[in-house]
This record gives sequence, C-alpha cells and structure tokens, in this order.
Amino acid sequence: MTTDAAAVPDWEMRFRAPRVSLPDWAEDAPDRALFVSNATGTYELYAWDRSSGRQRQVTDRPNGTTDGVLTPDGEAVWWFSDSDGDEFGVWMRQPFGGGEDEPAAPGLAPSYPAGLAIGRDGSAVIGRSTDEDGTTIHLVPTPGGEPVEIYRHRESAEVGDLSRDGTLIALEHTEHGDAMHSALRVVRPDGSTVAELDDTEGGTKELGLAVLGFAPVAGDTRLLVGHQRRGRWEPMIWDPVAGTETVLPVDLPGDVGAEWYPDGSALLVDHSFEARSELWRYEPGAPEPVRVETPAGTVSGATARPDGTVEYLWSSAERPPVVRSTSGAVVLDPPGAKAPPSVAVEDAWVEGPGGRIHALVQKPATGEGPFPTVFEIHGGPTWHDSDAFASGPAAWVDHGFAVVRVNYRGSTGYGRAWTDALKHRVGLIELEDIAAVREWSVESGLADPERLVLAGGSWGGYLTLLGLGTQPDSWALGLAAVPVADYVTAYHDEMEALKAMDRTLLGGTPEEVPERFEASSPLTYVDAVRAPLYISAGVNDPRCPIRQVENYVDRLAARGAVHEVYRYDAGHGSLVVEERIKQVRLELEFALKHLGGGPVVAAPGPEAA
Repeated sequence: MTTDAAAVPDWEMRFRAPRVSLPDWAEDAPDRALFVSNATGTYELYAWDRSSGRQRQVTDRPNGTTDGVLTPDGEAVWWFSDSDGDEFGVWMRQPFGGGEDEPAAPGLAPSYPAGLAIGRDGSAVIGRSTDEDGTTIHLVPTPGGEPVEIYRHRESAEVGDLSRDGTLIALEHTEHGDAMHSALRVVRPDGSTVAELDDTEGGTKELGLAVLGFAPVAGDTRLLVGHQRRGRWEPMIWDPVAGTETVLPVDLPGDVGAEWYPDGSALLVDHSFEARSELWRYEPGAPEPVRVETPAGTVSGATARPDGTVEYLWSSAERPPVVRSTSGAVVLDPPGAKAPPSVAVEDAWVEGPGGRIHALVQKPATGEGPFPTVFEIHGGPTWHDSDAFASGPAAWVDHGFAVVRVNYRGSTGYGRAWTDALKHRVGLIELEDIAAVREWSVESGLADPERLVLAGGSWGGYLTLLGLGTQPDSWALGLAAVPVADYVTAYHDEMEALKAMDRTLLGGTPEEVPERFEASSPLTYVDAVRAPLYISAGVNDPRCPIRQVENYVDRLAARGAVHEVYRYDAGHGSLVVEERIKQVRLELEFALKHLGGGPVVAAPGPEAA
C-alpha cells in the first residue's frame, strides 16, 4: 500500500525523496552517462542518454547496486555483482541500451574489488583482493577474454588508471606494509615496471601518494597524482616516462584534489577545508588557480564536461543535494516529492589534548537548551563530517535533539598530522577528542548532561561501544550500527584489505601486539557498560563481521545489561530505503523509551498497512 505523502513526516520524506548521484559520462561518448538513484526505493544504477533524455534502470537487485562504470565508447556498463552486500563478487557487463548481463571477465573467480580501468581497445585491468592471495591484478585483453595476471602481492594494492592509449597502467600499492600511505608504480600491460614513486622511504617517512588520473590526450604520458609532501593532500604532475615532477602553485589550506579537463588543458581542483568544499580551475603554467563559483556548503563530486562547463553534486546541512552546472542549470532532477530542508549547521572549535577540534552542531529550530544531544560519530576513521545534507542527523533534530558531529584526530581535511595521529592508541585517541567536545557542549549550555547519546556507524559504531565502556559516566545511551565490537575476532574475520589497515594502525597482528588490540577492543570494557545500548548489524558484513558482534552481545546478555540487537540481511549498511527508515525508527524509539520524550513521528508504513 502506498503511503499518503501528506501523512509522511519530514524525517521519513528525507530518506524517501528521490536522489541521484553525479552522472559519470563515457569519455568518447559524453552524451552517454551512468548514475545511481533510489527512485525505486532501492539504490540502483541507471543509464542516461543525454541526447534523447532516455533513462533506463540497469540493475535491479533486492539489496541494491552502486558500483558501476561505463566503457570509454559508452557501449556497455560494467557493474559489480556481490551477494546481499558482502562485497565479494565479479564484474558483470550489460549493453548500454539494455540486454542480458554477462560476466565481464569469466576467467576470474569472485573476489573483493581492487580497482578497475577499461581501455578503448576493449581491454580491461581488474584488481582483485582475497584472503588467500592478497592482491592480484589482471589484464583482460579483449571482452570476455582470458585474463593474464600482471601483479601479485600479499599487501593491499589497487588499479589506479590506464593511459589513453592503453600502454601504461598506474597502480597504488602498500608493499612497504603501511596501508595508510600508498606508493605508486607504473607498469606496461605485460607487468614490466616503467617507473616508481614512493614517498614512504621504506615505511619510515609516512607520506602517501594517490593516482588521480592520466592526461586524457593520446600519447600524453603525464599522470596527475596526489601527494602529502607539505603536510596535506595536494596535486602534482608526474611523467613516469620522462621522469619529471611538476609542482603546481595551488596554495590552498586544507586538502586539495584534482582531475583533468577533457582536453587536458586544465585541472578541475576540489578544495576541502574545515568541513566545506569549493572548486577551482588551474591551467598548467598559470601563476594560480581561478575560482569556479559554487554555493557555500559541500561539493560531493564534480566533473568538467567537453564544452568546458562543470557539473557538480552540491548540498548543505540545511539544503538537500542537487546536481548543478556552472551554466546555471539543474543537470538531473529526479521526479517525485523533494526532500524537506533541515536546519543549518553551526561550527564549534574546542581545545583538545591534540589541538583544536572542529565540531558541527545542529539544534532544533524551536526551544532553548540544554537539549538532549546525540553525538553522531563518523566512520572511516579517515573521513570527516561536513556541511552536507544528512537525513539521519536531521531526524534527530526533528525529534527535539541537538546533534554534534566531531572531526576527531584521524579525520581527513585538517592536514596529514591530524589524520595520522591515531596509530597504536586506536580508538582511545578519538575518544579523548570526543570527550573534550562533550565537556564543551555541557558547559556551553547546549547539551543536557543527563541525556547524552553516543552514536555512530562502522568506525563510529566502534567508538560508541568503546566510549560506553571507557567513559561509562559520560553517556546516558548508546546506538552502535555495524560496529567493531571484538577487535581480535574482527581482525581474523574481516576482508584482507582491512586486516592490512589494522596492522598499520595497531603496529602488527593480534598475535604480535596483543596488548594494543586488548586496549583498543570494546570487548575489553564490556562489563563496565551501564548505559542502555542498541546495536544493529548486517549478517553479511565483511568489514565489521557478525561473529565478533555476537561475542560482544553474549557478554552483555550474560550480565543482564539493558540492550537490544537488530540483525538485518545485508552487508555494511543497507541500500534499501525502507530498511534504512526502519533502522532509524528503531533507534529513535529506543532513545525516547530510555531518555523520555515524545513519540517517534511516523507514517503508517507497509507493515502497518
């Protein structure tokens, strides 16, 4: 039964409102595009012929699909097929205009993906990661042809890009054992090395590099790369054939990335600083970049079109996302009801043990503090919260809560030292920053100290469990989604790339540094948890596997701790809109039951109908 739109509360409408991603377009057929949308209630891939306006749903799976790419000629869509969100699968291929799916590389067994690059001659370079083999990279010379292995290593690696003429392949790798800081290698299709670029100095210097893309011009061997040589991410141009490096005079605070304009004449620069972002254009050889005007807020993705215009996905905490163009047009506007706005975000800067901490605050539009307050902790950990539209925090604001989001040490966008500060005292460092912001929120009159909620998903769920155990007097309630709960068991069960990251963060395996895993594991402190705790977990999650969550829950149950657990049939989160709404509703109901407050504002859903 369809719910009457007039009866649907704003917080549910924000999840249900049709959304689209920034369309990706085929390099040699720019009128053919691919985007992701939740128009059917599940996030799936859509093909869009911009010349005719025709849109077609490419994938249709119970748990959704978001990983896809167009071939350079626009004739086919490659999409990644896993099982119910477990991220383990194979690449499939479907004609752009529709037709049967077929395995894109039938000679390759299922794996976790580790990058993909498709050539103009029909070839493809496919990265794979498995527990048994580590990372392997394969050249598939023709569509459906026999794959040839060109790279293998136990540590994590990834396909970065393929040059326009198909003669050079850029790889990111961590053979030095530091999964947070990649080195680069450019190889030929036979796997022979052309050049190396390594800023780690054998793992002692801890500077990372990233592939941003080969120049889109035939015969041009320049590679745009990201580096951290000045303490933050910045772009430079490396020519692996000529052996030259060109530093770019893009002197902006915060982290800076870039991509080529389609003709290779300029770079589209994205600049992230203090939870906002903006765009610039830089022409190699110019003294400085030129601003590309965008509204204040967050640009989640941008691309330069062949005519020189720039299309970008923009939002703010107050305003929902929209795909815009520098021409002034809305590029892609999905049909249906629009998401209601929320409240604007305010900045808070708090002195912490490792330096100034940036937090983003949203408050109910009516009423005076102190408010019941949710500390919504971001995942990653190498990520950051920004002034961008988010339906989850907005739902809490609608129910009378303030929401605080903390960009703790480990977050991106505040320089390399801030991101890299996590090592060895993993989890405990982030919680020191969260504790400092918590103290500020109470002293400033924002937060009611008796109604403080610690919440988050993934790494944020991990910090929630760890915080409830190490700071039991600070929190009235916890909400942990897809968390790390038992760090040792999680390490042994998780996907290989995350094992490498954990070895980097903690300095070894559980057998090599048991004291660090013990100090950073929520299971160590489970008996100290006093706050009511709600946990949700995907039974197919390869990142925060279910067995280690069950170990933690068993310990809670053994001592009669107040808790609820919700298990759902997906992986590391859900791509199904109604499932996501159900999870938020359960969290709201749990919080209001234990903290007091009005009922959850809800429309009669399919279950009630």
